[in-house]
Amino acid sequence: MMKLALRTLRFRKGGFVATFVAVVFGTAIVLACGGLMETGIRSNVEATRMAAADLIVTGPDSHLRAGRDEATPLTEQTHVPAETAAKIRAVDGVTEVVGDLTFPTPLSLDGDFLQAKGHGWSSARLAPYKLVSGAAPRAPTDVVLDSSTARAGNLGVGSQVSLLTNGEPSTYTVRGIADGPAGHTFFSAPEATRLAGAEGSFTALAVLVAPGTDLGAVKDSVKDLGDLTVHTGSDRGLAEHPDAAQFREALIAVAGSFGGIATMTMMFVVASTLALSAQHREREFALLRSIGTTPGQVRRMILGESLLVSIPAVLAGLVPGLLLGRFLFEQLAEHGVASPYVEYRQGWIPFAAGAGAAVLAAVGAGLIAARKSARIKPVEALTESGLQRKWFTWTRLVLGVLFLGGAIALMIVTAAVMTGPLAAATAGPSILCWAIGIALLGPFWTKLTLALIRWPLYAVSKVNGRLAIVNVSARSVAMSAAVMPVMLAVGISTANLYMQTTSVHASDQAFTKDLRADAVLVSRANAGLPAPLVDEVRKVPGVAGASSYVTSLGSVDEPRKAPFSEDGAPLLGVSAQGTDGPAPVRVTSGSLEGLTGTTIAVPDRMVEKTGQGLGSTVKLTLGDGTPVELRVVATFAAERGYESLVLPAELLAQHTTARLAPQILVRYSPGANPAPALAELAATHPGVQVTGREALIEGNRADAQTQAWVNYLLVGLLIGYTAVSVVNTLASATIRRRREFALQRLTGSTRGQVLRMLTTESTLVATSGILLGSAVAAATLIPFSAKVSGSAVPHGPWYVYLVIIGAASALTYLSTLVPATGVLRTNPAETTSRPD
Repeated sequence: MMKLALRTLRFRKGGFVATFVAVVFGTAIVLACGGLMETGIRSNVEATRMAAADLIVTGPDSHLRAGRDEATPLTEQTHVPAETAAKIRAVDGVTEVVGDLTFPTPLSLDGDFLQAKGHGWSSARLAPYKLVSGAAPRAPTDVVLDSSTARAGNLGVGSQVSLLTNGEPSTYTVRGIADGPAGHTFFSAPEATRLAGAEGSFTALAVLVAPGTDLGAVKDSVKDLGDLTVHTGSDRGLAEHPDAAQFREALIAVAGSFGGIATMTMMFVVASTLALSAQHREREFALLRSIGTTPGQVRRMILGESLLVSIPAVLAGLVPGLLLGRFLFEQLAEHGVASPYVEYRQGWIPFAAGAGAAVLAAVGAGLIAARKSARIKPVEALTESGLQRKWFTWTRLVLGVLFLGGAIALMIVTAAVMTGPLAAATAGPSILCWAIGIALLGPFWTKLTLALIRWPLYAVSKVNGRLAIVNVSARSVAMSAAVMPVMLAVGISTANLYMQTTSVHASDQAFTKDLRADAVLVSRANAGLPAPLVDEVRKVPGVAGASSYVTSLGSVDEPRKAPFSEDGAPLLGVSAQGTDGPAPVRVTSGSLEGLTGTTIAVPDRMVEKTGQGLGSTVKLTLGDGTPVELRVVATFAAERGYESLVLPAELLAQHTTARLAPQILVRYSPGANPAPALAELAATHPGVQVTGREALIEGNRADAQTQAWVNYLLVGLLIGYTAVSVVNTLASATIRRRREFALQRLTGSTRGQVLRMLTTESTLVATSGILLGSAVAAATLIPFSAKVSGSAVPHGPWYVYLVIIGAASALTYLSTLVPATGVLRTNPAETTSRPD
């Protein structure tokens, strides 16, 4: 049967082009997602500054709460106790342990700032850095620059350089210049310890071992010394760029969720394409059965055809998949979703997964699409080939009901259980459940929508339009194969795009609802603000209140019923203040005046969930792994799903990577305008500038917009793929009807009349697909929007929906009329004499 399949492909090349194109694009998308997944899992970062180390030891990277199965990632820089270095030196095979400190030290150059990180000179040999001029730093005011930084600032040995350390400008003397990785400055050991504020600890420990030593055994021995993270091989770069590890989970989640949706979409698209092809080949299958071909032989022929089409298509999709995966990773890195330091990797596993999914989709879809033609009796096959195909089977009904039931269950969970942004976790999968459930029962839904829309069109249409309506009604099963891709494109596009716009709007509303700051002081050097600056701001005439503003992520250990996810609890640090303070907190009991030392303010929902309010104790693990026990001094109102915990800014800042507040919120007195005085104050502190409250809103919006941008990018790929499906399906269906068009012309119809009939058919197909797709989107968006924003109406520009339905309609018309125009150029008598 493989020979017959090969001959079939030779004489029916056009009939399999649609399947080939669908598999190529599907393979490329799934392969790209596989590359992103592998990159996220590996998270390989090349070691540069500490490349000479065999092992690099850092503090813990996650915290496991008591009674929990999943650990919460630690998002701030952790430290290793200095005494751990002595313990590691005692491990067999270890020859030396070098302690490293890392802290921000931007260089001030002509009013601008060059980003750099400071270290102790003892760790310079790990790159290794080599002095090309000058000497090592000895005095507290000495510094060694890398040659790239020295050239950028036109600095030499003996030059004076201004560095921002702990938010304040400090003048140092360039004692030496060294060749090595750019963006690093080196100090004497005592000065580095002072600037890092890490007395008795290190940022990392570089471990050197004797040649021939078993690194695995040394790694195991070091891990047994305490709660440490040990990096070896390609993981050593994560110690230099700890933020890269934080991006790992996000990249894996994006690749996994989108890859799953893309795989299911590909299977649906390929299945619908092959189903339409099988319907058009009913006569061929009937003739094969009538001459003695068994059902098994027909199935084997179809299997051979699917393999002969899908395998070359998979190979053709290999190069686009590699390029698409790298492009997606570069875009994610550029927009802050992936680390730019991570090396993109795409090995044979993503290719095998993408190729396997594509081949299985093609083979499985082909067998399912033609199962009836291979099973029925020869006489019935010959009779039925000229009639509308019966679509109903119990298997289709059961699967359709299961998917629709799953969609309803997800809708209920979204509306009744989920809160805030977490609602997307169930709303997203429900889109595909609705779409697949409707597609499995497509002919039923197509008949229903046609029954609703054909009468208005029938009333205003002429003869050719009415012929189209009768034609579509009689061929509703075949038409459903054209309607379903339109439904999928409209449903996925509308639901996903408006989910993102609604999420961004809800996040903005939750943040700005209680925002009372009139101005914000920020650091242009991204190095944090000096701690005493907030007191200076409070003394400016016209300022009613000022507060340091710090954000981080922690973990609630007690009480265990706190309403926060395993990803951690958002932490907000503000200064103690009265009712005229600028903190974005609406206090409902207690006061923020007592928010000092080891205290905390908690949201009202946490009090409701745990029963612990004012005076109770909350145990937290901060972002750097430090456990703290805090007393509740205030409670406040917060939007569901957007709750945070409020700590003293001084406490929280000390446990962040920068150890400084990045912003200061300012509230003006009624009728006052202290902006000019604030600008004068900022001018006395290099790198500090005054901005409006819009900067604070934009900063909060950045994360939501980044997530939304990622979804826009990935949804755009799916939209493009479903658009390919629409074009494939409709163009193929139109070309297959060339004999029908020829017979119409032989009976007196003109080309224009046939095209007008097809225009009416396209209107029915597009309208049906748009109505069903809009129903899918509405079933997803209404519970999601109601839970996220409190309104059943999703938020977003109305023109987005108009663009979606306009594009769907345009694709439908073009995919039908363009190939029809080409078909109608052929002599009708010649067309009727050709085989199907």
